[in-house]
Amino acid sequence: MRDSAGIPGDTQAAGGPRRPPSSRRRRLLRWIGLGAALLVLAGAATGWWLYSKLDGNITEDTSAAAELERYERERPAHLATGAQNILLIGSDSRSGKDNARYGQDQGTQRSDTAILLHLPRDRRSATAVSIPRDLMTRIPPCLTADGSRTRERFAQFNWAFQWGGAACTIRTVETLTGIRVDHHMVIDFGGFKKMVDAIGGVEVCLKAPMNDSEAKLKLAAGRQTLRGEEALGFVRARYSLGNGSDTERMERQQQFLGSLVDKVKSNGVLLNPARLYPLLDAATSSVTTDPGLASLRDLYELVRDMRDIPTEQVKFLTVPRQPYTGDPNRDELVEPDAARLFDQLRMDKPVTVAPPKPTTAASARPEPRPSTTPEPTAPEPTGSEPPAPVPTFTGTTAGNADCR
Repeated sequence: MRDSAGIPGDTQAAGGPRRPPSSRRRRLLRWIGLGAALLVLAGAATGWWLYSKLDGNITEDTSAAAELERYERERPAHLATGAQNILLIGSDSRSGKDNARYGQDQGTQRSDTAILLHLPRDRRSATAVSIPRDLMTRIPPCLTADGSRTRERFAQFNWAFQWGGAACTIRTVETLTGIRVDHHMVIDFGGFKKMVDAIGGVEVCLKAPMNDSEAKLKLAAGRQTLRGEEALGFVRARYSLGNGSDTERMERQQQFLGSLVDKVKSNGVLLNPARLYPLLDAATSSVTTDPGLASLRDLYELVRDMRDIPTEQVKFLTVPRQPYTGDPNRDELVEPDAARLFDQLRMDKPVTVAPPKPTTAASARPEPRPSTTPEPTAPEPTGSEPPAPVPTFTGTTAGNADCR
């Protein structure tokens, strides 16, 4: 049938046959599918770009790996399969624009902080042991930056990093402890500040005001959230605070790291990509690692291993030490306590920590002070040997680091 204009009745005003509804739906679905595919491709491209950026941020320490390979036969053996020991080194380098403000660049650097992190095979705990920078110890022959080699010396621990970088420090730690160092990470002042800022600062509680012009630090007593420069000053302050000892500074570093771990875990940073990416970007662009950790995948696996460890099982302590007999401004190990600690870590056996006992007038007299005490264990059934007591060392945990 045709209308008065001679045009078929089943036509559009613009002419031509109408498309069936099913045809329009198919076309709409095709456009939706195309759009979804483009979004997936864009997301994949963005994800790959972010991954490549973070992966490319990491600096690989190939020279240390080569030097350690040279001395492989002298290094301790792996005694605990599945456990890992990671040496964290804080460098006091003044090179670069960010670090120049902390002093003149002399072309050398020392380890401002050294922490041996032990992750047991079951990954149910983590133990971070601070090694005093002023500890007197044997430093083996090391390769220097100019290609020469130093002779073996008895000197303070942090000279190892100045003489031979990470490789020399690792060999010194292994000589001191008998523990195999599986991985290492080096971070400088600027990198530390970036990571603290990436998580919005770290909260600490101060019993008294702090004022240290050398560390560029002035803080009131009480609850404080430290960012960037203040956080760095807090962990570096030494000479104008307390008795000026490196021991007090290590205690502040442990308090700060405990608070940092607690914040990262409690705020869901590790499970929130929006919060995790800034932290990963700051961390990967600030660290130098051995080849075994020099990829984003390797670092992620390390973070994943620690993600589910309860904060009360993240332990911080300082290797048992006392003033060096030859110079009270230096340190020496307290034996047999230090050897006992090293044995526990080397054999992947448990270590517990407890805060120091309050000082009383009766206990203020100088006397030999063991830093370990046995922890009671339940009696075993008759006919079996009772287990050795788990040693307890003076220290703290990330679970005790919050302000109370």
